[in-house]
Amino acid sequence: MNGYIRWRLRMCFGIMMLVDRELIERISKALADETRLLIFEAINSSVSMNCGELVSLRGVTPATISHHLKILSEAGLIECKREGQFVYNRANPKVMAQYTRALSSFTKPKKRGSYKSAQRRASTR
Repeated sequence: MNGYIRWRLRMCFGIMMLVDRELIERISKALADETRLLIFEAINSSVSMNCGELVSLRGVTPATISHHLKILSEAGLIECKREGQFVYNRANPKVMAQYTRALSSFTKPKKRGSYKSAQRRASTR
């Protein structure tokens, strides 16, 4: 494999890691708030919910629910669809699957080199 191809592979992998990190940060921040987490759980447990249904479940004002829905939507966790005067929210399972994969990529054990390669590195120092 020539040097350019190796360089391109490293650049692509670095960009993927950056995208994974940004995804993890964005979704983690959205779910870090207790109210947003409860709202997301409620939406995820049903096919779809509108703001009025969420207000009755959580006992908070429509403005607060709307604010939290906006943050969840910007994080990609929910999709919003207008039907007449109502906006229905539903969970986006693809984004949650990406989030789970990205998180698991950070917890994979690092590959360790063989004993012989460690000896070679030590002897060159």
